[in-house]
Amino acid sequence: MKRLPSRLARGRAAAADWLVAGADLARATRRRLRPGAGVVGDDSGCGGPPVLVLPGILEPWTYMLPVGRHLQERGHPVHYVETLGWNLRGLERSVELCLRALESADGAVIVAHSKGGLIGKAVLARAGTAALGMVSLATPYLGSGLGGRLQRLPLLDRSPLGMFLPDSPELLGLAAERAVNARIVSLAPAWDQVIPGGSYLDGATNVTLDVGGHFRPLRDPRVHAMIHEHVHALSESAA
Repeated sequence: MKRLPSRLARGRAAAADWLVAGADLARATRRRLRPGAGVVGDDSGCGGPPVLVLPGILEPWTYMLPVGRHLQERGHPVHYVETLGWNLRGLERSVELCLRALESADGAVIVAHSKGGLIGKAVLARAGTAALGMVSLATPYLGSGLGGRLQRLPLLDRSPLGMFLPDSPELLGLAAERAVNARIVSLAPAWDQVIPGGSYLDGATNVTLDVGGHFRPLRDPRVHAMIHEHVHALSESAA
């Protein structure tokens, strides 16, 4: 019985985080304006590198506006990949779209949420110096066991959720790309109901946040500030 209150509290917190996701998604859907080639910040700011922002699955580019605006207000040219749509494509096609976006954001640091971090890692492996590094938030580098036995249902591996299976070919292929891990900062929520196993990436800079939930950190100003710091650290390290 001692563990029951903790489980109840975690369940309530997870439900609240899903509500945050729903509210943020509704706002993001209303914001579907064209970003153009990029949104350039105030030149009087920090003068840092451009940033390429990548959302998670079922997240339009506008879902990432809170963190994007934080970086833009501090002088970073912020670029979004509108062509990702709802981010339901397979890894290879998503990477192609991001590489095109990098043509107007050369020398960028990637900032990504969830599935966006998987795409971002694959981009780092192929982009050379066009991408300096990546700050990812709540990214399932080792997949997610959220669905339990449901994950083994027939044809699930062919759906957009298939790449999150721990033994999916796409994840296994990404795991083999170890050379880029040193250029990645993986921010892991204090707890993550979507990725029970966490966001640890061997060889990367792994940071555990004080805030929990898969979605809530995206709206937390403290997390935005931390992302900003790591964007600069990656840029300085590359220089």
